[in-house]
Amino acid sequence: MSLISTEWLYKNIKKVKIIDSSWHLPKEKRDALNEYKKEHIEGSIFFDIDKYSDKKSDLPHMLPSKYEWEFFMSTLGISNDDIIVIYDNSHLISSCRCWFTFLYFGHDKNLVFVLDGGLKKWKEENKKTVKTVKQIKKSKYSASENKKQVKNKIEIDKNLAQKKFKVIDARSQERFDGKEDEQRKGLKSGSIPGSSCLPFRQLINDDNTFKKKDEIRMKFKNIINLEDNNIVFSCGSGITASVLALAYSLINNKYSPTIYDGSWSEYGKL
Repeated sequence: MSLISTEWLYKNIKKVKIIDSSWHLPKEKRDALNEYKKEHIEGSIFFDIDKYSDKKSDLPHMLPSKYEWEFFMSTLGISNDDIIVIYDNSHLISSCRCWFTFLYFGHDKNLVFVLDGGLKKWKEENKKTVKTVKQIKKSKYSASENKKQVKNKIEIDKNLAQKKFKVIDARSQERFDGKEDEQRKGLKSGSIPGSSCLPFRQLINDDNTFKKKDEIRMKFKNIINLEDNNIVFSCGSGITASVLALAYSLINNKYSPTIYDGSWSEYGKL
């Protein structure tokens, strides 16, 4: 199970490494780091999705190299045997992107969890938040890439004819259908040929928790065979694709979360 409850974290807070991976769209004009400095779950470390990415790419927050990830995690004091709990304070449920990145770089999937409901639910339950930033003791982290969990544009294009996997887009139906302009400059409207749309918010409750498995199962059942493991998720830039990847892993324990990292930021370039 990739999700843990606020109550579980409350009872085990001293036994885990907690990460705040909040990220917001530029149009929201919110500063995730400043918000973290003002209020976060006690002991949590801030994870900057943009900072801990491939700086050589002109695409937003692409996965870093193995060596960069090892450096980033060592700097944050993360060890390979740490139990990781990731949360966010984002409408986009950005914690799932951080969760996916840990899996991609070989952290034991049984040691990486997303806090169901994130900071929103934690605060609604009047659980403690603090301003104090945790002092970090550097570690020595080792990574190994699970390269099959990421698709690139060449593979996406080849699949148009080969049809070896199904692509599901996490963006809104309006963006998928090309009826709404893209938020990033230089992108056309529309979607990857042959892909399907499942807006990620359809799988999330008002309190930012994931919907029950039966409801998630019904949403996916309308699009795919639920026993299909050849599923690739896409979105605008790889954030909400990870939300769908986590959701599908909740109802198919044989599925290895796989995303198109470039997503529409790459595929939709003019």
